[in-house]
Amino acid sequence: MKNPTLVAELQKKLGAPSSETLESLRLLKAFLRIAPDQRCEVIALVERLAAPPPKDPSLS
Repeated sequence: MKNPTLVAELQKKLGAPSSETLESLRLLKAFLRIAPDQRCEVIALVERLAAPPPKDPSLS
């Protein structure tokens, strides 16, 4: 979408996307550019980071 007039018209109709939406799209594009085996590594890393830390029994 290189046509500034078309982009301006779409923005007027739909509103501007949030910065969070733009960042999500940038991350998705970057993710799709990497090799499939690297994608698996990225997914595994994100899953490890998103998981709650294991409870330490010595703190109970």
